[in-house]
Formats: sequence, C-alpha cells, structure tokens
Amino acid sequence: MKKPFLQAIRERVLVLDGAMGTMLQEQGLRPGQSPEELNLTMPEVVAGVHRQYLEAGADIIVTNTFGGSREKLCHYGLEGRLQEINAAAVAIARSVAGTDAYVAASIGPTGKFVEPVGDLTFDEMTGIFREQARPLIEAGADLITLETFLDIKEIRAALLAIREISAEIPVIAMLTFDDNGRSVLGTPPEAAAITLEAAGADIVGSNCGLGVDGIYQILSAMRRVTRLPLICQANAGLPILKEGRTVFPGTPEEMTAYHDRLLELGVRIVGGCCGTTPAHIGAIREALAGKDQSYRETGPPRGVTFLSSRSAWVAIGGDNPVALIGERINPTGKKGFAAELAQGKVSYIRREAMEQVAAGAHLLDVNVGAPGIDEPAAMERAVFCVAGAVTAPLVLDSSSPAALERGLKAADGKVLVNSVSGEEKSLARVLPLIRKYGAAVIGLTLDEGGIPETGEGRAVVAERIVAAAEATGIARDNVVLDCLTLTVSAEQKRARETLKAIRLVKERLGLNTVLGVSNISFGLPRRPLISSTFFAMAMEAGLDAAIVNPKEEAMMDSWRSAMVLLNRDPKAAAYIEAYRGVSAPSAAEPVQQGPLDIRKRLAAAVIGGDRENIVPLVEQALQEGLSPLEVSNEGLVPGLEEVGRRFECNQFFLPQVMSSADTMQAAFARLKEELKGGAFESRGRILMATVEGDIHDIGKNIVCTLLENHGFEVLDLGKNVPAERIVAAATEQKVDAVGLSALMTTTMAEMENVLKKLRDAGIKTFTMVGGAVVTQEYADEIGADLYAKDALEAVARIRKLLGK
Repeated sequence: MKKPFLQAIRERVLVLDGAMGTMLQEQGLRPGQSPEELNLTMPEVVAGVHRQYLEAGADIIVTNTFGGSREKLCHYGLEGRLQEINAAAVAIARSVAGTDAYVAASIGPTGKFVEPVGDLTFDEMTGIFREQARPLIEAGADLITLETFLDIKEIRAALLAIREISAEIPVIAMLTFDDNGRSVLGTPPEAAAITLEAAGADIVGSNCGLGVDGIYQILSAMRRVTRLPLICQANAGLPILKEGRTVFPGTPEEMTAYHDRLLELGVRIVGGCCGTTPAHIGAIREALAGKDQSYRETGPPRGVTFLSSRSAWVAIGGDNPVALIGERINPTGKKGFAAELAQGKVSYIRREAMEQVAAGAHLLDVNVGAPGIDEPAAMERAVFCVAGAVTAPLVLDSSSPAALERGLKAADGKVLVNSVSGEEKSLARVLPLIRKYGAAVIGLTLDEGGIPETGEGRAVVAERIVAAAEATGIARDNVVLDCLTLTVSAEQKRARETLKAIRLVKERLGLNTVLGVSNISFGLPRRPLISSTFFAMAMEAGLDAAIVNPKEEAMMDSWRSAMVLLNRDPKAAAYIEAYRGVSAPSAAEPVQQGPLDIRKRLAAAVIGGDRENIVPLVEQALQEGLSPLEVSNEGLVPGLEEVGRRFECNQFFLPQVMSSADTMQAAFARLKEELKGGAFESRGRILMATVEGDIHDIGKNIVCTLLENHGFEVLDLGKNVPAERIVAAATEQKVDAVGLSALMTTTMAEMENVLKKLRDAGIKTFTMVGGAVVTQEYADEIGADLYAKDALEAVARIRKLLGK
C-alpha cells in the first residue's frame, strides 16, 4: 500500500513515466487525431502504454489528458465529452497502477494566452482549467501535474482553479524553458518558482524543451528562491530527422548522467518527456538504486520575502539591498493624473513606471484611488500598463477589496499588497485575498485604537497581524510590516518610536519591514534633507524596503551610501557604478533640452508600446509635413527595429514585442486612411500555415503579426493545414515565401512532406520553418531555405532572404 504522495517524496525519489504521444502513435494514433479520444475508443492501447512504464519501474503513471481541456478538445469536436474523456483516463491509469503506483492527472496549456498578451480573460482561463480539473479530481487522481506551460499567467490560472476545487490534492507545476534560460514569454526560472509556489504548487520544476543538462541549470536557478521539492522531466536530447521520422537521440544512459547532482539539488521526482521510452525510465530507476535518497531540504535562507513579475524577481530582507518601491503612481495631489484616470487613460502611468525603474526602483506601487472612478477597472488597466512597460514586480495599493482582487487577477506574478491593518475588519477583508491569489502583504501596525504612540505598542499590533495571517494559511515570510512614519513637524518624539518599532519587529518576529519614508518631512522646508537623513537611520535600524521617490537624488544618495556602509553592496560595486565619473554638483544652471524630433517620438512610442498616444503622434507628424511613407520608414520602423535589438539581448520579451506590434498596427491603420484606399508598397507576400495534424498556432500568429508590421503582405491559412491546400494557395497567390510551423514532434515530419510537394509542383519560392521542436539541423535536412528560433528572427531572416 502506497503512502500519501507528499510523504513518499520525502522518503525516496519517485520515478515518473515517459512520453505518451509517440508511444500512442506507434500503437495506432492517426495523424490529426486527438490522443485523448483513445481513452474512449482504444482504452486498451492507453492502458498498454501505462503498463510498459509501470513494468519499467515508474512510480507515477501520468494520465492521457494533456489536451483534455475544452479549448483543445473543441478542435476535434469532442468538447461535449470532456468529463467522460478525463474521468476515463483516470480510470484507465488506476486500473494499471493498482495500489502501488500513483496516478498523476495531466493538464496541459490551452494554446491561448491570457490578456493583455492574448484574448482570454483571467476568469475565462481559470474556468477552462476548473472544468477539466474537477472530473480528474473526482475520478480519484492522486495528484495533478501541470506540464509544458509557456505562459506563467496561464499556469497561475490553472493552479488557482485547482485550489478552488481542492486545497489538499498535491500539484506539480512545470514551465518549459528555452536554451536561453527563459520561457517563450520571458519568464526566468526564479520568477517562475516564486509565482508557482505562491499560487499553491507543492512541487515545481521544468519539463520538455531541454535535455537533462539544460533542465539541471533551470532547477539550479529555481533552488535559489524556493525550498519546495523539485521535479526534472527532461527530453531525450533535441530532435533530429532520421529516415523520415523524428528521433530524439538521447540514450537511456545519458538521461542518468546528472542523477547525483539532481539529488543534491533536492530533486524528488525524475521522469521523461519527449522521446523517452520505457527503456529510458528503466535506466532512471536502475541508476537511482543504491543511492542515498534521503530528503535534504535546501534553498534560500528563511525570512526572505520573494516577489515576482512575468520577467523579473526581487528579494526583500536577509542580506539583500533595501528594496526601493517607487511611489509616484498615485493620484494624491496630482490633478493631471486623476483626470487621466477618469478618462480611462494610462499615459502618466506608463511614463512614471519607466522613469522610476530607470531611476532605480525595484518595485512599483500602483494606486489609482481617485474620486468618482471605477477603481477596479482602473486598477486592471494600470497593472496591464505597468507590466507591459517595465519588468519590476508590483505593489497593489488600495483600500478597496474589489480593486485589489481585480489587480491580483491582472498581475503576472507574485505581488505585494498595500495593505492590511490590525483592525479585525481589515484582516477579514484582505487576508483571504492574499491567501487565494498567492500574494504577500504589508501589515500596518495600527488597529481600532489608531497608531500606538510607542514602538512597543506597534510591535504588539504586528504580532497580531502575523498571527491572523498564519491562521489564514499565509506564510509569515509573506507579511512585511510597516511600523508607520509620522510627520515629524507635528509629532517630533514619535520618529524615534518608529525606529524602535523596526528593531523590535526584527528582534521578536524576525520579519521584514517597510516604511513610506517621505511622510516624515511633510510641512518642513528642504524636505529631501530630512527624508534622506531619516531614511539612513531607518536602514541602520533594520529597514528592508522603502516606499520612496527614486527620482529624488538625495534619497538615492542616502540609499547607495547606506548599502555600502551596511555591507549590502559587495565591493561597493553598485555605488561605484552610479558615481563613476560624476563630478561634484555645481551652481550652474542645467542645460535645457528641447523636445524630441517627431520621428524620435514616434519611435519611442513604438518601443514603449504606447498605443494610446501613437495616433496623435502620427497626426502631428503628418501636420508637420511628413508623408505617410516617411512616418513609417523614418519613425515607426526604426522603433520596431530597436524593439528587435532589445529582444535579442534579453532586455525585452515577447509581451513587450506584442505590445509594440499592437502600437504599430494602430499607427498603420491611421496611415492607411491617409492613403485614401491606397496601400504601402509590400515588402513581399508570405504564406503562413501550421502543418496538418498540428492544432497549435500561437507562434505562427505572432510571426504573422510581426511580418505585417514590417510591411509584408501575409496570407495566413491557419492551423492543421493539409499539404495540398498549402501548395494550391502558394500557386494561386504567387507568394514570395512559405512559412511552416509545428509544435509537436509527431507533426514536424509533415514539414518535409509539404516542401517535397512544393518542389514536385514546380513552385519556386523560399521556404521557412520554425516551432518549438524544430532545429536548424532539421531545417537543413529537409531542405528549407531558412529556420528561425523565434518570431523576430523570422522577420529578420525573411527580410534578408528576400532582399527587402
């Protein structure tokens, strides 16, 4: 009789099974057929695959439900049988696993992105996963495995959906990473682990995309920020084409080469993904025999609060530098910003987000609480805007639970909520949201009696807040305590009590602290002098994070120097970098710079994804005498080219690229009006299609969008397109190039078939291939003219190929 799953992985390393799709294909799965359909039509075949893995030594059998969501099943007309398909899969796996092996219910991505990158709302995505998870759980799965996800926001929705149904069922959560160490949408392993743990995962890790050497590097990065057990589910190397078939060359012996290092890292589940067979799983089981499998909890020091965005992460506390939270996105005292909020605009938010991060902010406080507005809707717009403009994690600042919840759904990662107090009403309204959405929270050390006059009194309130958080299921490391800064001009004695409270919280609770520092100087002349001095004193007292204006140089001077003196800036590297070559300030007037040329402003709007202001800028450029072609070639296109350069050096990621592309489309729509029915000269006509048998089209759609932005005419045939239709369209439309996409190893061989039919038909056109499983070697072998690893590379290479 097997032990509870989470107990078992602490006693020994469990072996998870290998690839399902390729095994089913060998057993009769037809090209273009739903693998999940076999749960109903050929259950004995599915059971046979499970049995082979069990006999090879697998402890965990994964159900044949990877594509069992409504979004995937609808491509085959099977959405009406969703519950039946998923429940049957669990029953098949259970019949093979018996009482000794565990049944893991597989849930894969939908093939859609969550807004603002995609079209689905967060609630819609959560509903899709809830619908699939329920029959899997009710059918008796021992655990759920979320695998091969590309979008951190989508897998976060899946986790939250599962936790709405069951707080107890163990959940494995895995993202797929490229060889650059990030997911397709730019998420690094650390940010992924922080977000997944916060959303309720019990085991985190990675599958697919990489061999065991690459997965080891991903897991090593995750271990920096989490103490959770890890899972390694690697491919059997990278795919190659051999005798017309897709083959993964990794041998069973190669799959076990990293076992010792994986065990030392805290990996508790080892399995296989694409290309792995029962032979690989047997080798993994054999290699584990005789090794010390005792559980050794490793990871970051306790007491650190981790926060994340889609593409970055921040650590508060420990030996880390004091985290700077930019305070400028707040309508208090800013009539212009309040007016923008009332109009539903976000220009101020985007500008301040970019300027504060450039000035040194690590996190950004977002407050949209202006009178007379729809605050939940404004919070959602603000979160989308900031997340698209910068990589900094967010601090959601509101007294409205509805606005907080809307912001928590809109966020990509683990945010910090500002705030909860020691009042029972506040605790009851805010803490459940923190628990549900996997956030951290600022605790204000005040209660129904107001702000205690003494540091001792504030420490007592802090203890109550922490106790209430833990009782709600919130880890104490996710509470950051604000000992409250009071205006020194009105209550001079209480500044010292704030510093005393910081020390008491650190000594008694061992938790991290935060202050809104600038409040201290309100009503006094030369406010930066008082604020920066108090800031330095608070950092010496143990302050871990501060809400400040990072554009105020006195505050940044205080922070940089304090980090050196408190040994939080090793070798004074950051200090030296900031002040190298900086001369002493002089009394000379600063040089005033004129406004940017309209061409540069157009480019900057494209780079910043400023869709709201791009059309007025196009109007201004036309009024200044630029022709539509000059607006495009001298303003818009250079901006998009800079986006491409930043993407190449990992400064920008896919969400920023798509935001810039959306901005370009708005600009082009206005320029086309100016042409009065005419059109820009096309750089070339490109046919795009996902090959037959493959229903995935996210990557292909992104390539289409970017090609259009660069002046190409695109004929998009969609997904699951037969070779005959591609050949016919290429002939009729006289295209300059044909682009083919495939995501699955079982369908990439169809690319060779399409290229052969194009050649046999005598069509002289350039060909381009791409997709998650496609490589340069594969492209060369099938005779494609070019291969692109991502959308921007596809655009660059097709431009070069066509000489445009």
